Amino acid sequence: MFSHIQPGNYTEQLVEKQNEMTELFKEFSLPKAEVFTSEPMNYRQRAEFRVWHEGDDLYYIMFNSETKQKFRVDEFPVASVLINQGMKALLRAIKDKPTLRFKLFQVDFLATLSGELLISLLYHKPLDETWESAAKQLKVELSNIAPVDIIGRAKKQKIIIDKDYVMESLNVGNDTYVYQQVENSFTQPNAEVNQKMLLWAQKVTKKAGGDLIELYCGNGNFSIALAKNFDRVLGTEISKTSVKSAQVNIQRNNIDNIDIVRMSSEEFSQAMNGERQFRRLEGFDLTQYSYDTVLVDPPRAGLDPDSIELVRQFNKIIYISCNPETLKENLSQLVSTHNIEQFALFDQFPFTHHIETGVTLTRK
Repeated sequence: MFSHIQPGNYTEQLVEKQNEMTELFKEFSLPKAEVFTSEPMNYRQRAEFRVWHEGDDLYYIMFNSETKQKFRVDEFPVASVLINQGMKALLRAIKDKPTLRFKLFQVDFLATLSGELLISLLYHKPLDETWESAAKQLKVELSNIAPVDIIGRAKKQKIIIDKDYVMESLNVGNDTYVYQQVENSFTQPNAEVNQKMLLWAQKVTKKAGGDLIELYCGNGNFSIALAKNFDRVLGTEISKTSVKSAQVNIQRNNIDNIDIVRMSSEEFSQAMNGERQFRRLEGFDLTQYSYDTVLVDPPRAGLDPDSIELVRQFNKIIYISCNPETLKENLSQLVSTHNIEQFALFDQFPFTHHIETGVTLTRK
């Protein structure tokens, strides 16, 4: 299944992506793209697998996205070395332990460059004290490969041993930032390329000054790295879990010029235009912010029409996209008011058709 992943062909696959992007965006007369490479192997810090039971044996499986056929996975070359170590160590540890393996149907791994590993075990059975005791022993056993935490999930159950997050450490230029990353919340899966994205974002905002508004700020990934380039940063995010992590990350990085509010981009637009009042904004005076720079990192669907109208109000737009098709649609609307200044390609997922893009636009 992974025969197409040949490190020696990395440059060739990247050139193919560059050519595809050149063709896709040809109508915009883009500046020459900055291209940021990935490690061809072991780049993912997240992975999830179904578990297949066959007699006394059990192993990981994945499904072919096109044929839907299952295939056995003993090694996962795109995942980090630590995840591959954890995959093997986990199966060895639970194979002869009925309490831990019975009705186990999925395992999720979340690793960090800083060397932590979080393993989530998903079951089709209630989890009791016997399971919890066995899981604590499993944590001790697996901790010989890395600092490991275990989560057990079943219907309406979540048992945490001992925490449900990892702490990542990212190096961005001369700076180091720490980020709490919680199980089941969004984080950039390719941490090495994420560091390059953050450094690019720092460079394109180096002399921006004023205030930064970030929509879809998640756990503060960009806000925290960019705070030093702005007087104030205001981030918006709809996920409660991500907002809580962002607050933790602001404190952990000793940053005092970032505020995070839990609201959608549509709600923020209504508040900014004085159309609605929100309790969540008590204590915030949105009229005091300079709306010069906005950063958006939307989901695959891109920016909705209301968000397009919102970002148009800013002099500078930094658009991080995980879907070039929806980026193209959004740019066709934004170029009526803004000029495209910089374009970047981030190869987050080598040997797939996916590529992340970064664009900066300034008002005409």
